[in-house]
Amino acid sequence: MLNRFKGLLKPWPVITAVVVGMAVAIAIQRYIHGLGSVTNLSDSSAWGLWIGMDVLSGIALAAGGFIMASSVYVFGLKKFKPIVRMSILTAFMGYLFFVAGLLVELGRPWNIWHCIVYWNVHSPLFWKAWCVMVYSTVLVLEFSQVIFEKFGWKRLEDIFHRVSVPLIVVGAIVATLDQSLVGTLFTVMPSKLDALWYSPILPVLFFSSCIAAGLAMIIFESALSKRFLNHETPLPLLVSVSKGLTIALGIFAILRFADLATRGALPLAFTSRYETPFFWLEIVLFFILPFILLINKKTRTSPRGLFFASLSVVFGLLMHRLNVVTTGFAQVNAGYSPSWQEFVISTAFVMVGFVLVGMVVRYLPVIPEEAPAPAVSDEEAEEYVRVAWSV
Repeated sequence: MLNRFKGLLKPWPVITAVVVGMAVAIAIQRYIHGLGSVTNLSDSSAWGLWIGMDVLSGIALAAGGFIMASSVYVFGLKKFKPIVRMSILTAFMGYLFFVAGLLVELGRPWNIWHCIVYWNVHSPLFWKAWCVMVYSTVLVLEFSQVIFEKFGWKRLEDIFHRVSVPLIVVGAIVATLDQSLVGTLFTVMPSKLDALWYSPILPVLFFSSCIAAGLAMIIFESALSKRFLNHETPLPLLVSVSKGLTIALGIFAILRFADLATRGALPLAFTSRYETPFFWLEIVLFFILPFILLINKKTRTSPRGLFFASLSVVFGLLMHRLNVVTTGFAQVNAGYSPSWQEFVISTAFVMVGFVLVGMVVRYLPVIPEEAPAPAVSDEEAEEYVRVAWSV
């Protein structure tokens, strides 16, 4: 069965090479002739697919890195150590492609250094830029432990261990600010963003949704590791993570609907409008479907059930972020719809991400050779949930 599945994957290297080659050609055209030559973006539709998928979603799905790092190295939950490096690698890739996507999407990316020299402390974008730079540096330092171990640089390993706790604490604080600042960017547009997505507590909603997305990515990447890398994460660890994911989804849903009700926007969700089906698709994927799967003991303790629940959350997060930057601005976006070139660039980022993760895992000690299958008690699972929300 496994050999048959591998046979089906043979076309994928060719498909990946073709898509990436097209993306490179599109990027060259974009830098020579500008954004208008390859996108449907305009002065009235400034934010589109690239911002929603490559930028906003990328960093949200990377949240599992600071959750797991804090859990293992700060709070001492060593039983989760078998999955911490993979989580950090995922976070690192998420921020790497956030930066890459931003360099493609920005109108004048060569001026990005201005935020380092010219400080505008009143701008959310200024703080966002600094959070990304600082946390990306922290992720590089955290992942450097894998490099030190690979090449036997014991002295550097010892230095990392001595500074790991304060480094990870700084990373958790900065990552929390970063995830919240993403939502802060949209609080300045109450007259443009649709009431189903605009909220004065958008920073809280973005942070709570990234916690759920980060936990879902831990489960999702574990399933992919088992299928493609022949590494099986102990099921008790994934079950405990799913308990945290269930609570995170519940908290997000309560905040989401309480906010809509408080602002008087909830009736819009039941009105025949262009935005309504997109709103409910987001809610079904990000909350209803995975929540039903996770509260059922049979599916919660099944690898297949956990996979589909986490996959639903990942797609729900993508839908939420895309709704904010596209559907939510439908009334002012002058009929924006992504061009095929925008889809090619975004698809290429995803494909390159899978290739890079596979290469890193293959040549570096990201996955432990022998991962014990510890029995995680209910008390330890509850501690994990507490850690996830305390950082």
